[in-house]
Amino acid sequence: MKTLFKSQELWDIVETGYTEPDPAPATPTQQLKENRKKDAKALLFIQSALDDEIFPRIMSAANAQEAWEILKQEYLGDQRVIKVRLQTLRRELMMGDKESIQAYLGRVIAIVGQTKSYGEKISNETVVGKVLRSLNPNWDHIVPAIEESKDLTSYTFDELMGTLLAHEGRVKKNEAKVEEKAFQVKGESSNKGSTENSAGRGHGRGGFRGRGRGGRGRFNE
Repeated sequence: MKTLFKSQELWDIVETGYTEPDPAPATPTQQLKENRKKDAKALLFIQSALDDEIFPRIMSAANAQEAWEILKQEYLGDQRVIKVRLQTLRRELMMGDKESIQAYLGRVIAIVGQTKSYGEKISNETVVGKVLRSLNPNWDHIVPAIEESKDLTSYTFDELMGTLLAHEGRVKKNEAKVEEKAFQVKGESSNKGSTENSAGRGHGRGGFRGRGRGGRGRFNE
């Protein structure tokens, strides 16, 4: 909704409202006419976006700002509730011990979006710093390298995400090579063992037959 209001240049009227003269002038100024028009348009957008269950809660709103405040209270709660929810979201930024970096960064994006929806202003630098502090111990050797080689005041979250995903990709590739090599070595050992066993069985049969034929010859003589 906020994006819609901004695209229509209505966000200021929704966020801060406007002052309606009391008593209302018989001939309103051009600015007052414009404010009333914007407010009516914004209120229409809000009303149109609500379903039948929520709509009655803003029916008594006299203007767009009042309707918006009712919805904020309904969906976000009061400031104390918002504070608790923000603290919960911050704790959820910790990376799980067995969580992939791709899954973790996806959670970070969702959590940052939720945080901003509560009106919290969070800078790119804050997000990057929080992510670097929240990675699990598997990344302990990467974090110092990033902190030393990058200017964290200008290092974007997208750049950080690219670095971490690329590193995870290299690690998985190396692990796959190690597994493949181990599998090949195991296969070669199995084949070698099978060959030796086959050769041993062949020599045994040959020796038995030789002794049998020789014995029978001497006996017949």
